[in-house]
Amino acid sequence: MSQSDKERWNEKYQNNQIPNEPIKLVQDYAKLATGRKALDIACGMGRHSKYLATLGFEVDALDVSSVAIASLQGLKNIHAIEVDFDTYRLPTEKYDLIVCTYFLERKLFPQMIAALKPNGIILMETFLHDEVNERQPSNPAFMLNTGELEAYFEEKCELLHIPEWLDTDYKGYKTMKTSMVARKKNGGMSDEDFWA
Repeated sequence: MSQSDKERWNEKYQNNQIPNEPIKLVQDYAKLATGRKALDIACGMGRHSKYLATLGFEVDALDVSSVAIASLQGLKNIHAIEVDFDTYRLPTEKYDLIVCTYFLERKLFPQMIAALKPNGIILMETFLHDEVNERQPSNPAFMLNTGELEAYFEEKCELLHIPEWLDTDYKGYKTMKTSMVARKKNGGMSDEDFWA
């Protein structure tokens, strides 16, 4: 990620434009994880990291924003780490739960699967391309295509929940969204598969 990305997110978080409550997906499905080691990708100001910590998870919270990471330093059960997702590599078979919401970096998909322990859970939610969307991201690549999550994850994971729906975002704009609850199959991906 570029320095300009970091500066943009730092400014956004300093202005505190992001909701503080965990999304319903995380509240409803985090309990499916059988262990207590969690990863929050692009954690922002930590709404999900903080929520997971209250449930007893030990959370690695990753973000490019130094402002976001500084806000999480010293919180119990949260290990906040400033990372550049262009170069950072997720560790293999470390996590029981991975949360990634409203951040889309497709090259992380194989790393996410590899980072889960067998039977680990992935919770994802983000925006979909659709004509009805009233607000578009600065880069169209930051939106999923219909069926894209299924196509990528169904081979290595059991898809437990994968709806698409029209929602109103926190600024009042109508947008199509999708979410996914997936459980890594035993033998979901070996180190050899990951690095191939």
